[in-house]
Amino acid sequence: MAYGYIAKLSEKVERKHVRYNNRYGIAIAADLYTANDVDKSKKYPAIIVGAPYGGTKEQGPCVYANELAQRGFVVLTFDQPFMGESGGEPRRVSSPDMFAESFSAAVDYLGVKVPFADREKIGAIGICGSGGFAISAAAVDVRIKAVATASMYDISNVREMMDLNEQQIYEMKKNLCEKRWKDFEKGEPEYIPAFPEEPYPNAESLPETDVITNEWNRFYALPRGHHPNARGGFTTTSNLAMMQFKCLDYIKEISPRPVLFIFGDVARSRSFSEGAYEKANEPKEIYIVDGAEHIDLYDKVEKIPFDKIDAFFKENL
Repeated sequence: MAYGYIAKLSEKVERKHVRYNNRYGIAIAADLYTANDVDKSKKYPAIIVGAPYGGTKEQGPCVYANELAQRGFVVLTFDQPFMGESGGEPRRVSSPDMFAESFSAAVDYLGVKVPFADREKIGAIGICGSGGFAISAAAVDVRIKAVATASMYDISNVREMMDLNEQQIYEMKKNLCEKRWKDFEKGEPEYIPAFPEEPYPNAESLPETDVITNEWNRFYALPRGHHPNARGGFTTTSNLAMMQFKCLDYIKEISPRPVLFIFGDVARSRSFSEGAYEKANEPKEIYIVDGAEHIDLYDKVEKIPFDKIDAFFKENL
Protein backbone atom coordinates (compact mmCIF):
# COMPACT_ATOMS: atom_id res chain seq x y z
CA MET A 1 0.00 0.00 0.00
CA ALA A 2 1.37 3.44 -0.95
CA TYR A 3 2.21 5.63 2.02
CA GLY A 4 -0.75 7.34 3.58
CA TYR A 5 -3.49 5.72 1.48
CA ILE A 6 -6.02 3.94 3.67
CA ALA A 7 -7.02 1.40 1.00
CA LYS A 8 -4.93 -0.83 -1.24
CA LEU A 9 -5.01 0.12 -4.90
CA SER A 10 -6.58 -2.54 -7.10
CA GLU A 11 -4.29 -4.25 -9.59
CA LYS A 12 -6.90 -3.29 -12.18
CA VAL A 13 -6.48 0.46 -11.52
CA GLU A 14 -3.80 3.02 -12.29
CA ARG A 15 -3.35 6.07 -10.03
CA LYS A 16 -1.41 9.05 -11.35
CA HIS A 17 -0.53 12.10 -9.24
CA VAL A 18 -1.29 15.39 -10.99
CA ARG A 19 -1.14 19.08 -10.13
CA TYR A 20 -3.00 22.08 -11.52
CA ASN A 21 -3.96 25.58 -10.35
CA ASN A 22 -7.38 26.74 -9.19
CA ARG A 23 -8.65 30.10 -10.42
CA TYR A 24 -6.85 31.83 -7.54
CA GLY A 25 -3.53 30.46 -8.75
CA ILE A 26 -3.15 28.00 -5.86
CA ALA A 27 -1.64 24.65 -6.79
CA ILE A 28 -4.01 21.71 -6.23
CA ALA A 29 -2.58 18.26 -5.60
CA ALA A 30 -4.77 15.54 -7.05
CA ASP A 31 -4.85 11.88 -8.05
CA LEU A 32 -6.25 10.66 -11.36
CA TYR A 33 -7.63 7.10 -11.36
CA THR A 34 -8.33 5.03 -14.47
CA ALA A 35 -8.80 1.36 -15.23
CA ASN A 36 -5.61 -0.27 -16.51
CA ASP A 37 -7.33 -1.27 -19.74
CA VAL A 38 -8.71 2.20 -20.48
CA ASP A 39 -8.61 3.06 -24.18
CA LYS A 40 -7.31 6.62 -24.24
CA SER A 41 -8.51 7.10 -27.81
CA LYS A 42 -12.08 7.05 -26.45
CA LYS A 43 -13.93 9.26 -23.98
CA TYR A 44 -15.28 8.20 -20.59
CA PRO A 45 -17.57 9.76 -18.00
CA ALA A 46 -15.65 11.38 -15.14
CA ILE A 47 -16.35 11.77 -11.42
CA ILE A 48 -14.73 14.17 -8.96
CA VAL A 49 -14.57 12.92 -5.35
CA GLY A 50 -14.18 15.37 -2.47
CA ALA A 51 -12.82 14.34 0.93
CA PRO A 52 -14.57 14.71 4.29
CA TYR A 53 -14.05 18.10 5.95
CA GLY A 54 -10.44 18.24 7.06
CA GLY A 55 -9.63 15.00 5.25
CA THR A 56 -7.32 14.25 2.36
CA LYS A 57 -7.41 12.45 -0.96
CA GLU A 58 -5.62 9.48 0.61
CA GLN A 59 -8.58 8.75 2.89
CA GLY A 60 -12.22 8.26 1.81
CA PRO A 61 -11.72 9.52 -1.76
CA CYS A 62 -9.19 6.80 -2.58
CA VAL A 63 -11.73 4.16 -1.54
CA TYR A 64 -14.38 5.58 -3.89
CA ALA A 65 -11.95 6.20 -6.74
CA ASN A 66 -10.47 2.72 -6.56
CA GLU A 67 -13.91 1.16 -7.02
CA LEU A 68 -15.40 3.58 -9.54
CA ALA A 69 -12.38 3.46 -11.85
CA GLN A 70 -12.94 -0.28 -12.18
CA ARG A 71 -16.52 0.48 -13.25
CA GLY A 72 -15.48 2.58 -16.23
CA PHE A 73 -15.19 6.10 -14.81
CA VAL A 74 -12.25 8.47 -14.90
CA VAL A 75 -11.99 9.61 -11.28
CA LEU A 76 -10.21 12.64 -9.83
CA THR A 77 -9.56 13.13 -6.12
CA PHE A 78 -7.86 16.18 -4.62
CA ASP A 79 -6.57 17.94 -1.53
CA GLN A 80 -8.26 21.21 -0.71
CA PRO A 81 -6.11 24.38 -0.88
CA PHE A 82 -4.23 24.99 2.38
CA MET A 83 -4.51 21.25 3.05
CA GLY A 84 -2.53 18.09 2.37
CA GLU A 85 -0.18 18.33 -0.59
CA SER A 86 -1.97 21.31 -2.15
CA GLY A 87 -0.57 24.82 -1.98
CA GLY A 88 -1.83 27.83 -0.07
CA GLU A 89 -0.62 29.67 3.01
CA PRO A 90 -1.21 29.74 5.90
CA ARG A 91 -1.90 26.05 6.30
CA ARG A 92 -5.23 24.61 7.44
CA VAL A 93 -7.29 27.69 6.68
CA SER A 94 -10.89 26.82 5.86
CA SER A 95 -12.96 28.72 3.31
CA PRO A 96 -16.29 27.33 2.09
CA ASP A 97 -16.08 29.52 -1.01
CA MET A 98 -12.60 28.21 -1.85
CA PHE A 99 -13.54 24.62 -1.05
CA ALA A 100 -16.55 24.75 -3.35
CA GLU A 101 -14.34 26.29 -6.03
CA SER A 102 -12.11 23.21 -5.84
CA PHE A 103 -14.79 21.14 -7.55
CA SER A 104 -14.92 23.61 -10.43
CA ALA A 105 -11.12 23.65 -10.64
CA ALA A 106 -11.27 19.86 -10.98
CA VAL A 107 -13.78 20.26 -13.82
CA ASP A 108 -11.38 22.70 -15.50
CA TYR A 109 -8.57 20.16 -15.31
CA LEU A 110 -10.59 17.18 -16.51
CA GLY A 111 -12.13 19.10 -19.40
CA VAL A 112 -8.83 20.49 -20.69
CA LYS A 113 -5.99 18.24 -19.60
CA VAL A 114 -7.55 14.77 -19.74
CA PRO A 115 -8.55 14.15 -23.37
CA PHE A 116 -10.15 10.77 -22.64
CA ALA A 117 -12.47 12.32 -20.02
CA ASP A 118 -15.75 13.42 -21.60
CA ARG A 119 -16.14 17.04 -20.54
CA GLU A 120 -19.87 16.80 -21.19
CA LYS A 121 -20.18 13.93 -18.69
CA ILE A 122 -18.63 15.10 -15.43
CA GLY A 123 -20.22 14.38 -12.06
CA ALA A 124 -19.23 14.98 -8.44
CA ILE A 125 -19.36 13.10 -5.15
CA GLY A 126 -18.96 14.93 -1.87
CA ILE A 127 -18.22 12.91 1.27
CA CYS A 128 -19.18 14.48 4.62
CA GLY A 129 -18.36 18.23 4.47
CA SER A 130 -17.53 17.99 0.78
CA GLY A 131 -21.18 17.13 0.22
CA GLY A 132 -22.10 20.73 0.96
CA PHE A 133 -19.22 22.08 -1.09
CA ALA A 134 -20.13 19.86 -4.06
CA ILE A 135 -23.72 21.11 -3.92
CA SER A 136 -22.54 24.72 -3.71
CA ALA A 137 -20.28 24.20 -6.72
CA ALA A 138 -22.95 22.45 -8.79
CA ALA A 139 -25.44 25.23 -8.08
CA VAL A 140 -23.33 27.64 -10.14
CA ASP A 141 -21.20 25.32 -12.31
CA VAL A 142 -23.53 23.80 -14.88
CA ARG A 143 -20.68 21.69 -16.23
CA ILE A 144 -21.28 19.38 -13.26
CA LYS A 145 -24.04 17.19 -14.66
CA ALA A 146 -24.93 15.13 -11.56
CA VAL A 147 -24.12 15.26 -7.84
CA ALA A 148 -24.09 12.62 -5.12
CA THR A 149 -23.38 13.16 -1.44
CA ALA A 150 -22.37 10.54 1.12
CA SER A 151 -22.91 11.22 4.83
CA MET A 152 -23.28 14.90 3.99
CA TYR A 153 -22.41 17.50 6.61
CA ASP A 154 -23.30 21.12 5.88
CA ILE A 155 -20.29 22.65 7.61
CA SER A 156 -21.47 26.15 6.73
CA ASN A 157 -24.53 25.61 8.92
CA VAL A 158 -22.48 26.43 12.02
CA ARG A 159 -25.24 28.38 13.79
CA GLU A 160 -27.70 25.50 13.72
CA MET A 161 -25.05 22.83 14.35
CA MET A 162 -24.03 24.54 17.56
CA ASP A 163 -27.63 25.49 18.45
CA LEU A 164 -26.67 29.09 19.20
CA ASN A 165 -29.02 31.90 20.17
CA GLU A 166 -28.42 35.50 19.07
CA GLN A 167 -26.35 36.40 22.14
CA GLN A 168 -24.22 33.30 21.78
CA ILE A 169 -23.65 34.04 18.10
CA TYR A 170 -22.51 37.55 19.02
CA GLU A 171 -20.16 36.22 21.72
CA MET A 172 -18.72 33.70 19.28
CA LYS A 173 -18.06 36.44 16.72
CA LYS A 174 -16.53 38.67 19.38
CA ASN A 175 -14.18 35.97 20.61
CA LEU A 176 -13.13 35.02 17.09
CA CYS A 177 -12.50 38.63 16.14
CA GLU A 178 -10.39 39.09 19.27
CA LYS A 179 -8.47 36.01 18.17
CA ARG A 180 -7.74 37.70 14.84
CA TRP A 181 -5.77 40.43 16.66
CA LYS A 182 -3.80 37.80 18.57
CA ASP A 183 -3.11 35.86 15.39
CA PHE A 184 -1.95 39.02 13.63
CA GLU A 185 0.40 39.88 16.49
CA LYS A 186 1.80 36.36 16.47
CA GLY A 187 2.18 36.32 12.70
CA GLU A 188 0.25 33.10 12.17
CA PRO A 189 -3.27 31.83 12.91
CA GLU A 190 -3.94 29.50 15.80
CA TYR A 191 -4.44 25.86 14.87
CA ILE A 192 -5.26 23.22 17.48
CA PRO A 193 -5.24 19.66 16.07
CA ALA A 194 -7.92 17.26 17.19
CA PHE A 195 -6.10 14.04 16.38
CA PRO A 196 -2.64 12.74 17.34
CA GLU A 197 0.47 12.73 15.15
CA GLU A 198 0.58 8.97 15.48
CA PRO A 199 -2.60 6.86 15.59
CA TYR A 200 -3.74 4.96 18.65
CA PRO A 201 -3.18 1.23 18.14
CA ASN A 202 -6.81 0.22 18.58
CA ALA A 203 -10.25 1.48 19.65
CA GLU A 204 -9.75 0.23 23.21
CA SER A 205 -6.86 2.67 23.67
CA LEU A 206 -8.81 5.78 22.61
CA PRO A 207 -9.38 8.39 25.33
CA GLU A 208 -12.86 8.68 26.81
CA THR A 209 -14.83 11.41 25.06
CA ASP A 210 -18.37 12.32 24.10
CA VAL A 211 -20.06 10.02 21.58
CA ILE A 212 -19.59 12.35 18.60
CA THR A 213 -15.87 12.92 19.21
CA ASN A 214 -15.48 9.21 19.78
CA GLU A 215 -16.90 8.50 16.33
CA TRP A 216 -14.39 10.85 14.67
CA ASN A 217 -11.60 9.24 16.69
CA ARG A 218 -12.63 5.78 15.51
CA PHE A 219 -11.71 6.85 12.01
CA TYR A 220 -9.13 9.66 12.11
CA ALA A 221 -7.25 8.61 15.26
CA LEU A 222 -6.86 4.92 14.40
CA PRO A 223 -4.83 3.17 11.67
CA ARG A 224 -8.16 2.72 9.84
CA GLY A 225 -8.23 6.34 8.68
CA HIS A 226 -5.28 8.20 10.20
CA HIS A 227 -3.22 10.45 7.95
CA PRO A 228 -0.52 12.95 9.01
CA ASN A 229 -2.10 15.65 6.82
CA ALA A 230 -5.52 15.21 8.45
CA ARG A 231 -5.03 16.13 12.09
CA GLY A 232 -8.58 17.44 12.43
CA GLY A 233 -10.11 20.89 12.39
CA PHE A 234 -8.88 24.13 10.88
CA THR A 235 -7.46 27.42 12.10
CA THR A 236 -9.60 28.78 14.92
CA THR A 237 -10.75 31.88 13.07
CA SER A 238 -11.91 29.81 10.09
CA ASN A 239 -15.31 29.63 11.80
CA LEU A 240 -15.86 33.27 10.84
CA ALA A 241 -15.96 32.25 7.16
CA MET A 242 -18.58 29.63 7.96
CA MET A 243 -20.78 32.35 9.46
CA GLN A 244 -20.75 34.30 6.17
CA PHE A 245 -21.39 31.57 3.60
CA LYS A 246 -24.20 29.02 3.24
CA CYS A 247 -23.49 26.06 0.99
CA LEU A 248 -27.12 25.21 0.33
CA ASP A 249 -28.52 28.67 -0.46
CA TYR A 250 -28.85 27.96 -4.19
CA ILE A 251 -29.39 24.20 -4.14
CA LYS A 252 -32.64 24.59 -6.10
CA GLU A 253 -30.63 25.87 -9.07
CA ILE A 254 -28.98 22.49 -9.59
CA SER A 255 -32.24 21.29 -11.17
CA PRO A 256 -32.82 19.89 -13.79
CA ARG A 257 -29.55 18.11 -13.02
CA PRO A 258 -30.05 15.29 -10.48
CA VAL A 259 -28.88 15.03 -6.87
CA LEU A 260 -28.51 11.80 -4.88
CA PHE A 261 -28.27 11.91 -1.07
CA ILE A 262 -26.76 8.81 0.53
CA PHE A 263 -26.66 8.32 4.30
CA GLY A 264 -26.83 5.65 6.95
CA ASP A 265 -30.01 5.01 8.88
CA VAL A 266 -28.14 5.39 12.20
CA ALA A 267 -25.90 8.29 11.12
CA ARG A 268 -26.09 11.31 13.42
CA SER A 269 -25.61 13.46 10.33
CA ARG A 270 -28.65 12.15 8.44
CA SER A 271 -30.64 15.32 9.19
CA PHE A 272 -28.29 17.31 6.93
CA SER A 273 -29.11 15.09 3.95
CA GLU A 274 -32.81 15.08 4.78
CA GLY A 275 -32.84 18.86 5.08
CA ALA A 276 -30.94 19.32 1.82
CA TYR A 277 -33.30 16.91 0.09
CA GLU A 278 -36.28 19.03 1.16
CA LYS A 279 -34.64 22.18 -0.19
CA ALA A 280 -33.64 20.70 -3.55
CA ASN A 281 -35.83 20.66 -6.62
CA GLU A 282 -36.47 17.53 -8.65
CA PRO A 283 -34.87 15.36 -9.84
CA LYS A 284 -33.62 14.29 -6.41
CA GLU A 285 -33.30 11.03 -4.57
CA ILE A 286 -32.49 9.64 -1.13
CA TYR A 287 -30.71 6.33 -0.59
CA ILE A 288 -30.54 5.03 2.98
CA VAL A 289 -27.94 2.44 3.97
CA ASP A 290 -29.20 0.06 6.64
CA GLY A 291 -27.04 -0.18 9.74
CA ALA A 292 -24.55 2.48 8.64
CA GLU A 293 -23.22 5.26 10.84
CA HIS A 294 -21.66 8.44 9.49
CA ILE A 295 -18.07 7.23 9.16
CA ASP A 296 -19.07 3.91 7.60
CA LEU A 297 -19.53 5.67 4.26
CA TYR A 298 -15.91 6.86 4.36
CA ASP A 299 -14.29 3.47 3.88
CA LYS A 300 -16.54 0.48 4.55
CA VAL A 301 -16.78 -0.94 1.04
CA GLU A 302 -19.39 -3.47 2.13
CA LYS A 303 -21.68 -0.59 3.16
CA ILE A 304 -20.93 2.06 0.54
CA PRO A 305 -23.64 1.45 -2.12
CA PHE A 306 -21.36 1.37 -5.14
CA ASP A 307 -23.95 -0.34 -7.31
CA LYS A 308 -26.34 2.53 -6.65
CA ILE A 309 -23.66 5.16 -7.23
CA ASP A 310 -22.60 3.43 -10.44
CA ALA A 311 -26.17 3.27 -11.74
CA PHE A 312 -26.90 6.89 -10.79
CA PHE A 313 -23.96 8.31 -12.69
CA LYS A 314 -24.25 6.00 -15.69
CA GLU A 315 -27.89 7.03 -16.04
CA ASN A 316 -27.23 10.75 -15.63
CA LEU A 317 -23.87 11.35 -17.27
